[in-house]
Amino acid sequence: MFKKNELIMCGGHGVCRVVNIIDNPIDRMDKERKYYVLEPVFEKGSTVYMPVDNDKVVMRRIMNRAEAEELVDGITGIETVWIQEEKGREQMYKEAIRTYDCRSLVQIIKTLYLRRQDRIKEGKKVLSSDEQYLRKAEELLYSEMSLALSIPKEDVEQYITAAVHRKEK
Repeated sequence: MFKKNELIMCGGHGVCRVVNIIDNPIDRMDKERKYYVLEPVFEKGSTVYMPVDNDKVVMRRIMNRAEAEELVDGITGIETVWIQEEKGREQMYKEAIRTYDCRSLVQIIKTLYLRRQDRIKEGKKVLSSDEQYLRKAEELLYSEMSLALSIPKEDVEQYITAAVHRKEK
């Protein structure tokens, strides 16, 4: 069970702060079921009510600084994955995004970033579906890493790029 003020990753909502834990807000007679009152960190003004015993939506603690730094240190070792068949490729992207697994998100970002560069070199247009999945994976990963590393979300990509370049030298 998460505690008040804890930062968690909540499926469909991204990084959220646990504002409170309350009785069932829908059925006031149901005193058995508790709910988290969640406030999406990067979506001001919205509130999410999620059952504490939920097993359908991913909810996990966000990574801490050490875990974020370890992930960045290991980025060069995370393999890209390319599935030639478009439906299978899209299914892989959706699954990675649905699980909110940071390594899988890095894998998508690396794969799509390199694919974008290859297509541009070949004089081809970048596929809008690739761009959409790239942006979604970046949004999820960068928002979590921003909080773990205590840096602005817009600086996370630069932080990662600098760390990867330092490691390559």
